[in-house]
Amino acid sequence: MSDRFAYNQQQAKIQGLSVQVGELFADLYKKHGEDSTESFNALESYKNLRRLLPRENGHHQCRHIGATAAHKATQGVS
Repeated sequence: MSDRFAYNQQQAKIQGLSVQVGELFADLYKKHGEDSTESFNALESYKNLRRLLPRENGHHQCRHIGATAAHKATQGVS
């Protein structure tokens, strides 16, 4: 799984963007809370980016590749 990004630049870019948008969401959530339009829109953007990536093991019930790093970004964890 970890080698997958090395072979697909588009997926690597999407993963990088999802981490950045996850960090943005975390910052907006801390500043404005869950009921703000900014927080909601950042979260929706994050989710839409994540949906562009394939799932681990190619199985529809598995998480999207890179899920751990992306999730940590939404929690404000490096």
